[in-house]
Amino acid sequence: MVATAGTPRARALSAALRDARETRGVGLRVLARQLEISHTQISHWETGHRVPGVEVVAMILAALRVPPGERERILDLARNLGEPSWLTVGISGIPQQLAGAIECERAASAIVEWSPMGVPGLLQTSDYSRAILEEADLPEHDLDVRAMIRASRSEVLSRPEPLEFEALVSEAALHEPIGSPRIMRSQITHLLHMSEKPNVVIRIVPLRAGWHPGWSGPFVIYDFPSAPSVVHFEHYSSGAFIPVEHDLREYRKAVVKIREVTLSPADSLDYLVQAGEKWEVG
Repeated sequence: MVATAGTPRARALSAALRDARETRGVGLRVLARQLEISHTQISHWETGHRVPGVEVVAMILAALRVPPGERERILDLARNLGEPSWLTVGISGIPQQLAGAIECERAASAIVEWSPMGVPGLLQTSDYSRAILEEADLPEHDLDVRAMIRASRSEVLSRPEPLEFEALVSEAALHEPIGSPRIMRSQITHLLHMSEKPNVVIRIVPLRAGWHPGWSGPFVIYDFPSAPSVVHFEHYSSGAFIPVEHDLREYRKAVVKIREVTLSPADSLDYLVQAGEKWEVG
């Protein structure tokens, strides 16, 4: 139980249990009385301090009358908590992957992200996020929910003890049209605003910089104060959270190599200003 607490899959399970209860308007103490379990115990499960067994998860979901599809998704998380790495696949894996990433962001003390084509999620405006989601042909309700969730992610950068966030962003991300010119201009202005935070560093990786490890694709490294670090790979309809030390060591080396071809933080800000001017709406 101790070994699985703090992993991305365990964090996603905690979030799923909490959301299942809150979306149905059931209070913590009400659920505890119904299950004849201490409300403190349920709170520990929902905050990720402890990990419930599969039978307990099934009992909670039954008490909350969670529908079959959602129930199976949450039970799948609970069944496989012992696996150190976590691969999410298929369309049903997207919400799990997003939940895992968000819970990692909430618990992390430091994050480094390499983003070769778009603006990192923690730095996206709500309009930019929504423009991306609209291209995915999601039902309107799912679109609204995911846009709202994405928009709230940046709150971790402004909490009382904010995490350290370093964004390595390709120059291409600033010129690829996502939504309207107004959305792009607003997004770049937001990047400039976020870069003023002492815990946020944005480094632009210019095109024509030659080969570097980032050519292999995007990745995120999460460091936690009291849990093993994790490297996350996000793809179109799948993704993976890998806590293997060898992989972490190699991706930390990759970060060093990518930094060698980035603009300095100061020059990166100057470049952001220039890029924003190109998106000026006449």
